[in-house]
Amino acid sequence: MSNSPANFSGYDTPVSDLESIVPVHPTAARRPDYITVQSENTAYTNEHITAKYSYRGADVVVSEGQFTVTPTVKPFEFQTERKVGKTGLMMIGMGGNNGSTLCATILANKHNISWHTKDGIQQPNYIGSLLRASTVCIGTEPGSGREVHVPISDVLPMVHPNDIVLGGWDISGVPMDRAMERARVLAYDLQRQVAPHMALLANQEARADNVIPGTDKQIHLEHLRSDIRRFKADNDLDRVVVFWTANTERYSDIVPGVNDTADHLLAAIRSSHSEVSPSTLFAVASILEGEPFVNGAPQNTFVPGVIELAERYKSFIGGDDLKSGQTKLKSVLAEFLVNAGIKPLSIASYNHLGNNDGHNLSAEPQFKSKEISKSSVVDDMVNANRLLYKPPAPGATGKAAKGEHPDHIVVIKYVPAVGDSKRAIDEYYSEIFCGGRQTINIFNECEDSLLATPLILDLTILTELLTRVKYRDLSAGQAEFAPLYPVLSLLSYMCKAPLVKPGTDVVNSLGRQRNALEGFLKACIGLEVNGDLLLETRIW
Repeated sequence: MSNSPANFSGYDTPVSDLESIVPVHPTAARRPDYITVQSENTAYTNEHITAKYSYRGADVVVSEGQFTVTPTVKPFEFQTERKVGKTGLMMIGMGGNNGSTLCATILANKHNISWHTKDGIQQPNYIGSLLRASTVCIGTEPGSGREVHVPISDVLPMVHPNDIVLGGWDISGVPMDRAMERARVLAYDLQRQVAPHMALLANQEARADNVIPGTDKQIHLEHLRSDIRRFKADNDLDRVVVFWTANTERYSDIVPGVNDTADHLLAAIRSSHSEVSPSTLFAVASILEGEPFVNGAPQNTFVPGVIELAERYKSFIGGDDLKSGQTKLKSVLAEFLVNAGIKPLSIASYNHLGNNDGHNLSAEPQFKSKEISKSSVVDDMVNANRLLYKPPAPGATGKAAKGEHPDHIVVIKYVPAVGDSKRAIDEYYSEIFCGGRQTINIFNECEDSLLATPLILDLTILTELLTRVKYRDLSAGQAEFAPLYPVLSLLSYMCKAPLVKPGTDVVNSLGRQRNALEGFLKACIGLEVNGDLLLETRIW
């Protein structure tokens, strides 16, 4: 091969890592399994990591204003399959902004394609991914007491993003390289170099393109199931994660006898009932095929019948709606204010953007889906502090059932000129000491798809991992390991409106969501959940 400057300039697509002009970014690097926990509670075999974990909590009894607290300890054992199977990702909306950006950036990382920008050479990376670009403390050095941090993706064996096999569906017949160009998200020089790889991806037969003909939803369901099976077989996959990254749908009405139970829902599909949405149909197809389904949009895909069906088949589901910008910041700032003893009185959020998501949300039924997913983000922080907010009156219904609550409004406008560059403006108006007032204004400009795409990766990688984790409740004398509950609430960190087990409280606090995920991963290798007490630095 010639050593001429052109071959090392970034103007040609590298055909191997050796041709790339920059090394692999740390967030895209491959590392061996280098964490070993030496403990009587943790055991390693070639097949599994098995860890005993004591789940510590407390029972609280309230009587006549008195709180009686009894500490509790419940022993569990977790078993994680070490072999990471070959994993495929089937996206509904593969040719949209998020789908095309995800495909292009994975291919750029896989082929280590660097490109020119006005600021110089840019290398591919996975910045923005919680799993690939953030770390977790696993302990301290014995001598210095310094904390030791490792990438979250190294705590347990996880699929590498570069190894994910890509496929899916799209209503548009535009080839993937053209879909990437149409999205106007990525730099031209990257688009130019990755286009040949995208064109090959678009030609895969596994991509079930265009609208499935007819109106018979049972036929549609069987078609989707066949697509999933064929994609899995053609690519010799161990696991397929099906992911909705298409447009937001309107909220479905919950109709008794239609979608309120699993059997009713299956019957409604056979009768092609109008309240069975396309996303619900994809979810049912995934459940029946035993493959996980994740909803990245705000509509209520998971009607009660879907959750019951997932429970019946022990098939995993998770969502809803990607939490990438304004809502993620809100779940941090609202918690900070309330935890600081400051009382937010109103939160006003305004957005405008010009991509297809913005266009779709300009329709009132679809906007209502987004408004619902965004509006509940501060509920658990308010409920946790009844010093600041009055509790609901006994028997209250509707909005009054929340008790005193900050005024909270969300506005989204479609402005084509700004494209994928989303503008978000938030005003937090709060009560402070002795009747004072505080106003915090935040202006956030971000490239919407470049924040959302790493979340799709995180949700896919984490979902695949959770299919390999089983548990035993030792306090109940459970003899066999069992899979986790089908609703994957551990995905909450990445979701605006987290799906949780029916009857349990939703946690929206970003800090608590991160702590829960971090704690679960550490529990699976037999480590304590939180070491922030740092007694060695405080009392001796």
